[in-house]
Amino acid sequence: MDREFLATLVIDYFVAFGVIIGGTIVGGVGAYLIGKPPLSVMYDLASSLKIWALVAAIGGTFDAISTLERGIFEGTHSDIFRTVVVIFAALSGAHSGTVFIQWLTQEGMQ
Repeated sequence: MDREFLATLVIDYFVAFGVIIGGTIVGGVGAYLIGKPPLSVMYDLASSLKIWALVAAIGGTFDAISTLERGIFEGTHSDIFRTVVVIFAALSGAHSGTVFIQWLTQEGMQ
């Protein structure tokens, strides 16, 4: 793997992580303003934002799908591998953010 690809993986991980963290914190502020329990709302938002964090990290799903299609039909297996690894990095970032928010809110510990 080249240096540029590794940089892309790191950026995708942290973009997905940031979408989860930022979305849940801002959502918690919104919940506080309307009188709902912020920690419960943050806990729920963390898991429901995962797919959006993935989409934001990979820059839209159509690019990834077209890259997978090109890899399958044109026989460029390195494109398939790179796309799957990028999606995995984004999923890892989203999951890490969700686990961090769940730990922070301690909703799952009851």
